[in-house]
Amino acid sequence: MSFPARLLNEGEHVVVSTRTHPKALIGPVLVLVVVVAAAVWGGRWLDGELSGDVATVLGLVAGVAAVLLVGWFTLLPLLRWLTTTYTFTNRRFISRSGIVAKEGRTIPLNRISGVDFEIGVIDRIFGCGTLIVSDASAGGQVRVHDIPQVEKSQLLVAEELHRLSSRVDDGA
Repeated sequence: MSFPARLLNEGEHVVVSTRTHPKALIGPVLVLVVVVAAAVWGGRWLDGELSGDVATVLGLVAGVAAVLLVGWFTLLPLLRWLTTTYTFTNRRFISRSGIVAKEGRTIPLNRISGVDFEIGVIDRIFGCGTLIVSDASAGGQVRVHDIPQVEKSQLLVAEELHRLSSRVDDGA
């Protein structure tokens, strides 16, 4: 996945660009499986137990409910996952999200005081973790959950922060 070049300033390049780990989609996939299984079971039950208009109406109501459940608990999380990105460039941290309306947050790299990570037991299994970006603002830090290969991302960003501080120290 790549950050759009049209949104980068002159001389700016992407260091790390990522989205949350696909493990965030496990819940929505389970909902999809359960709803489809319930719809199939319910359809067979209705055919065996009821007949005529009652079965048709109940089948239609159940079908609409299944579509709404899948849309709300599966499709919407998938779209959120697809449209949320976290990018570090050589100048700033950019968080972007939004399906229709866009929302974003930018922190200049020179305002970032540290980048840390946390990896829990489940995160270790999936190869992801939480990236913690600390800055000098009133908010203090941004926690970005479920980042794939979080240690590698933290290392790349830390190197870029070191490069930036070296340029400042050298008077560049």
